Amino acid sequence: MTEPTPGPTAPEIDEFAGQIADQVESFLIALRAIAAEGNGSEAISLLLLEISQVLLAGARLGAQLDFEPREEYQPDVGPEADTDELRLRLAQMLGGVDTYTFVFDPYVPEVVTSQLSDDLASIATDLDNGLRHYKLGNIDEALWWWQFSYVNNWGNLAGAALNALITVVAHDRFDTDFEAEAEVVAAVDEMLGSEMPEEPAPPPR
Repeated sequence: MTEPTPGPTAPEIDEFAGQIADQVESFLIALRAIAAEGNGSEAISLLLLEISQVLLAGARLGAQLDFEPREEYQPDVGPEADTDELRLRLAQMLGGVDTYTFVFDPYVPEVVTSQLSDDLASIATDLDNGLRHYKLGNIDEALWWWQFSYVNNWGNLAGAALNALITVVAHDRFDTDFEAEAEVVAAVDEMLGSEMPEEPAPPPR
């Protein structure tokens, strides 16, 4: 008879939670700094990096067995963080590439129109809520919330935002054809065209 696989020990859970908290806090600090700097062309590359890294944290959460909160109701950690200023700064910085479309559920392929600024602010709200639980010592609650909200909201939004940003970079660097309205293409050119280095020509064969 096969012995059941033992679950993680309390010290292992604490270490895992600390690693996720570090990644979450790093993302939140970087996102606020990017928005405050307001450099559109630099922001695209930085957002690609930061979203990719926080998605790794999400994937690690998704790969775990379901975490369970200790209490039926979430402990009170105060009102949600105010992300209005963050959202407005991101919207102003991203300009014509802020609005994009994506499929939220690939098995129910309905196209959704959204804004990168709104989605990044929503991701920040989800992550900050878990981080406040963690800093108050509610480790089980923090892990449960991060995992739950990753599967239900911020993981999907982060993946969609990452794909949109990759499309912007691809268009700029490789002159990739993609279906978009002319003003969106012009916005990409205006934001990135004059500031990103051109790709060197391939050597002759």
